[in-house]
Amino acid sequence: MGSSDIVTAVTGVVAVPAAVVLWLVIAERIVTAVPHRRQESVRAWLWLALPVVLAGGILLYPLIQTFAMSFQGPDGTGFVGLQNYAWVFSEGVLPVLLNNLAWLVLLPATTLLLGLALAALADGVRYEWLIRTVMLLPMAISFAAAAVIWRLMYAYQPSGADQLGTLNAVLDLLGADTVAFLSDPTIATFSLIAVGIWMSTGLAMVMLSSAIKNVDSSTLEAAQLDGTGPFGAFWHVTLPQIAPTVSVVYTTQVIFSLKVFDIVYTMTNGAFNTDVIANRMYSELFRAREYGHAAAIAIVLLLAAVPVIVANVRQFRAER
Repeated sequence: MGSSDIVTAVTGVVAVPAAVVLWLVIAERIVTAVPHRRQESVRAWLWLALPVVLAGGILLYPLIQTFAMSFQGPDGTGFVGLQNYAWVFSEGVLPVLLNNLAWLVLLPATTLLLGLALAALADGVRYEWLIRTVMLLPMAISFAAAAVIWRLMYAYQPSGADQLGTLNAVLDLLGADTVAFLSDPTIATFSLIAVGIWMSTGLAMVMLSSAIKNVDSSTLEAAQLDGTGPFGAFWHVTLPQIAPTVSVVYTTQVIFSLKVFDIVYTMTNGAFNTDVIANRMYSELFRAREYGHAAAIAIVLLLAAVPVIVANVRQFRAER
């Protein structure tokens, strides 16, 4: 451990707690100087001031630094204007953006539809708890671990050879040609999206199942008395009442699709036309050392996610 590490450790263990205690002592002195009727509100603001400043610094400083770097050259120096942003939308990066668009279109919609169907079909079933538990199991493992599992599932050997991958073993058993799920550029991205759907459907199902259980039963009984069938009752009565949860599930998956990285990095590392924008940012930052490009990608990702996050927050407030 170097001297700089020792100074950093001492600062973290001693100086920071001492600064917090000193601030609280000063705050209490300030509180005693104000009129008694205002002491409680002043004390609350003063005690909150320090964590707000620290949290703001931790969150805002990297963001400001990244924004500034997005206008600088590969080594993080010099002003290059909008060149890095022009590169993000250049022809060389266009296939990466199209892959992200495929994730954005397919993963949220498929996850939502599967989660909704499973939640509706499992509602009221005797062993619903078991179905929910099984569907949630993929959430218990990391994306990297899931990627390793699915690499084995997708493992490819030519037809007629001994198959190591589960899916190709089944195809070979049925007499069909085996498929290069991860090395065929025409289907590789869709194979990765399928892994994302497998990981996300369980959570979507649980959220939607909870919403379905809160549907007003009297409205469903009224629909049944009017002769409405199960599908009609679900479409006209249940779905409108769970619309806020449907919106939250969908927007959550949109955000996941925007920042998807683990699955792509672990399974193909962007090869075979599977690269996505987050993986490209990693490559630019740690391999190419193009800090300006990486910063520009980070800002574009942030700007793309902000409208979705705002919509999500508004939905949460509306539910309250």
